[in-house]
Amino acid sequence: MRWALSNRLAKRAMRLFATLIFSISGLSIPCGAQSPPDYDIVIYGGTSAAITSAVQAKRMGKTVVIVCPDTHLGGLTSGGLGWTDSGDKTAIGGLSRDFYHQVWKHYQSPQAWRQQKQSDFGNRSQSPGRTSADEATMWVFEPHVAEHIFEAWVSHYDIPVHRDQWLDRSPGGVTMDHNRIISFRTENGERYVGRMFIDATYEGDLMAAAGVSYHVGREANATYGEKFNGIQVGVLHHGHHFKNQIDPYVTPGDPESGLLPLISADPPGEFGEADKRIQAYCFRMCLTDADDNRIPFTKPAGYDASQYELLSRVLQKGRREVFNKFDPLPNRKTDTNNHGPVSTDYIGMSDDYPEASYDRRREIVSMHEKYQKGLMYFLANDPRVPDDVRVPMSRWGLPKDEFVENGGWSHQLYIREARRMIGQYVMTEQDCLDQRITPSPIGMGSYTLDSHNVQRYVKPDGYVQNEGDIGVPTPRPYEIAYGAIVPQKSDCENLLVPVCVSSSHIAFGSIRMEPVFMILGQSAATAASLSIDRALAVQDLDYETLRARLVDDGQVLQWDSHYKLDARNLPGVVVDDASAAYTGEWTLSNANAPYIDAGYRHNGNEKKNRKSAIFEAELSPGRYQVRLSYSVNSNRATNIPITIVHRDGSRTVKIDETQTPQIENLFVDLGTYDFDNTGAVRIDTVDTDGFVVVDAVQWIESSE
Repeated sequence: MRWALSNRLAKRAMRLFATLIFSISGLSIPCGAQSPPDYDIVIYGGTSAAITSAVQAKRMGKTVVIVCPDTHLGGLTSGGLGWTDSGDKTAIGGLSRDFYHQVWKHYQSPQAWRQQKQSDFGNRSQSPGRTSADEATMWVFEPHVAEHIFEAWVSHYDIPVHRDQWLDRSPGGVTMDHNRIISFRTENGERYVGRMFIDATYEGDLMAAAGVSYHVGREANATYGEKFNGIQVGVLHHGHHFKNQIDPYVTPGDPESGLLPLISADPPGEFGEADKRIQAYCFRMCLTDADDNRIPFTKPAGYDASQYELLSRVLQKGRREVFNKFDPLPNRKTDTNNHGPVSTDYIGMSDDYPEASYDRRREIVSMHEKYQKGLMYFLANDPRVPDDVRVPMSRWGLPKDEFVENGGWSHQLYIREARRMIGQYVMTEQDCLDQRITPSPIGMGSYTLDSHNVQRYVKPDGYVQNEGDIGVPTPRPYEIAYGAIVPQKSDCENLLVPVCVSSSHIAFGSIRMEPVFMILGQSAATAASLSIDRALAVQDLDYETLRARLVDDGQVLQWDSHYKLDARNLPGVVVDDASAAYTGEWTLSNANAPYIDAGYRHNGNEKKNRKSAIFEAELSPGRYQVRLSYSVNSNRATNIPITIVHRDGSRTVKIDETQTPQIENLFVDLGTYDFDNTGAVRIDTVDTDGFVVVDAVQWIESSE
């Protein structure tokens, strides 16, 4: 360590000496003549993405440093989010999957189970096709376990971590040579010089200080041709809204008395328009009901019970979602998240966080902590809280053995969204919903398009409502483009951004999951290392070279499964059930495999109401064999009418879905027909004698 420090100081002295000589002679140092940088790759941030970036850089033989504004490693993964938001786990590979394998290994030891028997908890461990001991995974864990794994990685790979180092965001804090970062300075005066830089923060501070283009807030739907991005007045998805009429005024029915706390007096805006609001933040609380490990909820300094009057009114109306997101972790702990119209989300209080000064951000974090601690004290003690909520809540508390130096309270606020880069490629809902082909994939996401509420307002009818909550399932795992972690070349050619990625607000709502950040962190370091080896700007790196290394390192770049088929990998023109037009309500399911993309839909065996599904395809004029895909089961209908609309009219055939399809056990032949520019297939449910399932329709050119 002493030698490394001396060597680094010597290099710095040589650089200063060279600068002095050139200064005396009246010359500037030419870019190619600079002394070697201190590090090949400098990573700013302490998130899970920062750790996988650093590990991958070391694996590829590069010198690397983590400059961490925090004292703890792992961000939210070690900060309370132990119930992994993962979507389809088959899409998680590389170091990200290895992290969850390390979790599994930890919990195989009897010593890991202190407050609970392993047999009582069980495992969320095995993913399809990954059942051997060297691939087994576990997707729930205690916060300290995650931090231990990250610290073990840092130690094993001998990665230097400089903690409590905050980027100097003032002018001159980042030194640029045209569109390349040369170095950045921290507030204590330390300077970090590198060939490549990775911004792995939740806030995107290095990206912003380097002059890279970015966006804060929600884009208008029209910006990228989206449906779920802009203001979503009238859209109610997760149930985190007011189903009952709740009076917003201090004195019910009297607007002159003023609004209750945490309700905005501003109008919400017009549907689909842009604004500067962002998703609500909260702490993912780790709680326990183990008496010997529990710290009871106490009244926080400055506690104001009036802050929770709105919640009191919700409870009085009979709502009882309070305990619905006490997701179990090992050893009688939870990952407790927001649930319901008034919960742990501090709605409307995070909008200025992304661009705020460090002091203002600390104030915002402190406000969230005070609100949330007060919320738990209120629920466990206030007589206005019904007994069926207050009594069980009083049995919970903070764990003594988590976040020990902070009294059991997490060190990481859930920054659900901050800045988002505007890079070479902008991910949008079209990418996530499989409505276009995403170029140059470097990893995959699969979680629901998920935005928490951004505001709470008064409707025209005088009652309160939340706005901004979105929950739209993705049809299957989707690709994330290399261009989404790369700035525009004119902005910066030696920076990668695996967390504040280039995406719209609603696409980020799916991408923003910790396993995905780990995936993108590894891919960012791979691209940085290969760019160094070839003396290239990151934008000029050959994708096939990058892809080959990512695949070698276990990254999953396309979705393939023995029981789920990717429509894009099938021949002909395939229209999945996600793109069909429906009358009546159909239920999305994936209970019976195989099927195409994320699942299939069924009519619920509903006999009272007419339901139908229409699959339409754009075709080149010609002759096509038409095939229908469904998942077989004995409860299916035997007499489903299928109408094929073709050039010469239409034909109706009946299908028995209790029988296994003859083509690849997935498709049944509906006949061969001539088509002009479009084709259509209609599935009806009238007089059917069981469940009607629709999955996909395929048109294959025929040589008949």
